Amino acid sequence: MNWDDTRIFLALTRTHSLRAAARSLGVDQATVGRRLNALESELGAKLFLRAKDGYLLTAAGETALAAARRMESAAMDLRSKIEGQDENPSGIVRVTATDSIAIDLLLPAVERLQQHWPNIRVDLEVSTQLLSLGRRQADIAFRNVRPESPELVVRRVASWPVGLFASEGYLARFGEPVVDDELRGHHLVAYGPYLEQGPFLSMAGVLARQARIAMSVRSSLLVREAVAAGIGLGEMPVWMGEREGLVRIWPQRRRPNDYEVWQVMHPDLQRTARVRAAAQFLGDAFDVQAVGIG
Repeated sequence: MNWDDTRIFLALTRTHSLRAAARSLGVDQATVGRRLNALESELGAKLFLRAKDGYLLTAAGETALAAARRMESAAMDLRSKIEGQDENPSGIVRVTATDSIAIDLLLPAVERLQQHWPNIRVDLEVSTQLLSLGRRQADIAFRNVRPESPELVVRRVASWPVGLFASEGYLARFGEPVVDDELRGHHLVAYGPYLEQGPFLSMAGVLARQARIAMSVRSSLLVREAVAAGIGLGEMPVWMGEREGLVRIWPQRRRPNDYEVWQVMHPDLQRTARVRAAAQFLGDAFDVQAVGIG
């Protein structure tokens, strides 16, 4: 197996169709089909079953997959080591973060990065998924949960207190909640993953058993926008709510756990000039006082 054929084989195992594999590799569908046929002919075995729901690995394909993954790992390791010798801060840096972090902090940081290193291009993907740094899906990741892998370079860049906020329009309609009433009669904007953690939601450390969930979203930016639209009460980092012009409910109370952000990199990529330069500018963006977001 040569590397070009291996890339096509691996793409097909991950996408299960010629068209999707071709799209992921930036080639045409006919090329994928032709290279697959050549690979099967070279190995003297069928690697896939052509089923209704896509291309499925045969027993021979399963054996080939293990070898292909080792080849992919070796190719990535070689690429990382070669890039580690690059002293020129230029090229593409792939960054992943949530929408709120990207808009509020990373976009201004990228502008400052461009002033110093105009030859660095930042490819920014907004996602809550934990993209793989080892497989080069991202060079730098900003995550709200500390990764457990000991192989990654992890740095906490933020730990912000989280408060409860509402719009002035919402408070004009419903009034300010009372702590002892468990948010009776109030509407909430809930962050979806928190609903999966238990039967009752809490806001600023107060159980919200008497409240109605008006909206559930899986985006911290949408929580803030929904609260600003008057849909309900919602939690967010204090500085974000204050900058949005929202009213903080119960200023003496906050969520027990702060909103943490972790900057994550692969140790080999940390030594590349462009990734190191980008990591410095993007990481510094989380000092909200330094960038004038107090």
